[in-house]
Amino acid sequence: MPTSDRYLHRAPSDIPYFSSDGETYLAQTPLRDLQKSRKLRVLSEEDFDFWQTYGYVIVKEAVPTSVAERLLEFTWDFQGLDPARPDSWYSDRLFRSDLDRELHIYGFVEAYHHQLIWDNRQAQRVYDAFVDVWDCEELWVTLDRLNLNPPNIKNRDRALIAPTDKGFDIELHWDVDSTLSVPPQRVQGIIALNDTKPEQGGFQCSPELFRQFDRWKAVQPSDRDPIRPEADRAEFPVVRPELKAGDLLIWNGLLAHGVARNTSENGVRAVQYLSMMPALESHHEMRRSRVDSWRHLSTPDWNQTLVGDATKHESLRYGTPTLNDLGAKLLGLESWSGQELERSTGELACTKSV
Repeated sequence: MPTSDRYLHRAPSDIPYFSSDGETYLAQTPLRDLQKSRKLRVLSEEDFDFWQTYGYVIVKEAVPTSVAERLLEFTWDFQGLDPARPDSWYSDRLFRSDLDRELHIYGFVEAYHHQLIWDNRQAQRVYDAFVDVWDCEELWVTLDRLNLNPPNIKNRDRALIAPTDKGFDIELHWDVDSTLSVPPQRVQGIIALNDTKPEQGGFQCSPELFRQFDRWKAVQPSDRDPIRPEADRAEFPVVRPELKAGDLLIWNGLLAHGVARNTSENGVRAVQYLSMMPALESHHEMRRSRVDSWRHLSTPDWNQTLVGDATKHESLRYGTPTLNDLGAKLLGLESWSGQELERSTGELACTKSV
């Protein structure tokens, strides 16, 4: 995402959401205190209460199990890995940078625009779940990637990454600056591509710390780490929610969370990173960047850790994915107001026939 534009853009929604980067948002009311104005579509009242109390919620079978399994097959194939041959998971390769090496260890898969990825992004049930948590229909979907994390041994051993005392920690961190007096609002999500057992690692979080955050924060030193929590895990336990293939997990950026290491013998943890945020249609540079990334299968530029595949970039493997009407709005190709943002009617017809 372009970083030069720091102007606050207002989303075209009833609730006033403002953002300069399409990741974090200023809002009159924190999401944890939001009073619903729209009827819940996917979440139950109990689900929504859990979301606001503990900072995360699981939507069972957000996509069919068979859909998750097909995307998992693609994830193996994209990397040239054989799920039946664990030795293939640790083949030697050259790394372009320290970041590239760390992403390999963490299991990130640099594919962003395959049709199967977009099918989940534009799935109605997935979209409706994010409408529920934002209480907003005018959303954009994040152009994010996949993750396939085998046992953390050999060249995927986390011990190969030098530990740090401050800042980002893969095992537990916040997605926003937790020291701000008015923290920004941010929402993240994953779709599980397989059933994950505890020893396979995966998403973990501290829901009690989220629930008691204001009380905990009040007694912390003023110079505490804004991203990495230092909380008593006996008082604020770290839990690992159970996910089945096709489940969607959504979490609040103020929920301390991370990815546990895979200590299994030969199991893998596989997910699609997928979230939705209020659309910023007035941010023309960002919208053009999103549309160009989809159209040309270029690596999205909203996050500096998105590096593209080093062996064979996805733009050399397959073509532009087809969008349905919802997907076109979630990308920014079409406006939620019904106005065309970029092209003539003829170009629209051609795009939909890709």
